[in-house]
Amino acid sequence: MEKENLLFFRLRSLRSRKRIIKKDVEKQIRKKYKHSDELWKLRRNIPSVPLEKPYQKGFVRFFVVRDDVKRSKDGDFFEGILNKINTKTYSETRKFLKKKRKFGRRIYVDREQKLDRLSTYQWNDPKLKLTDRERQYFLKREDYCPFRKTYNIYYEFIEPWRFVLRVKPNMITHYKPLDSDLEKEIDELDYYLGKHKIVGIIHKTIYGRPNPWKDKYKRDSMKSKKCFRCKMSATVIAENLEDGNVLKF
Repeated sequence: MEKENLLFFRLRSLRSRKRIIKKDVEKQIRKKYKHSDELWKLRRNIPSVPLEKPYQKGFVRFFVVRDDVKRSKDGDFFEGILNKINTKTYSETRKFLKKKRKFGRRIYVDREQKLDRLSTYQWNDPKLKLTDRERQYFLKREDYCPFRKTYNIYYEFIEPWRFVLRVKPNMITHYKPLDSDLEKEIDELDYYLGKHKIVGIIHKTIYGRPNPWKDKYKRDSMKSKKCFRCKMSATVIAENLEDGNVLKF
């Protein structure tokens, strides 16, 4: 009798078994996600190897402090700001052009390049080391995003005239050696974690929030119905239409 009672308590219900299977699956996904993050860090930290013969690959354009500003007493100050908001653009030629369609024809126009705008995270990031004096040269702005339907806050440098663009050859002097086993393992994990159902579980269990695209594009069942219910019979509807009466459902 005691053995039968022990067997009875060891048996789990269907709901309990499903819950255990779900937890095991989530545990494996978290484990693979953590391992994928570690592999990406390994790839990023691979030391670069210098080339025996450096070669040129197009041109690079970036901002530098103007000569008159650099010679002033605040030259080093603006040089420090530029190091935090500088941008680089690459091109195969010195002209830095892009294709644009105008009146049905493709033309080439100058590629616009601006200083980097600081996000709210960068503004409060202690690693950026923005001083109180440097913050005085930035203006808080808002930009509306039509896709997310929200306003994005950013900080823009208010005196861009202190910097000018400069072009120089883009020289390749180092390269990162390729680890085939590491690349293969990263590709396999990216393929697995990129599946639709896996992405939803990652958003819910790791990030602590549901998939934002699921609710955004969820269709309203009432609005999407192509038919409607009517309590009137077909005979009554036909008679009302013949008499010219307005139907009210």
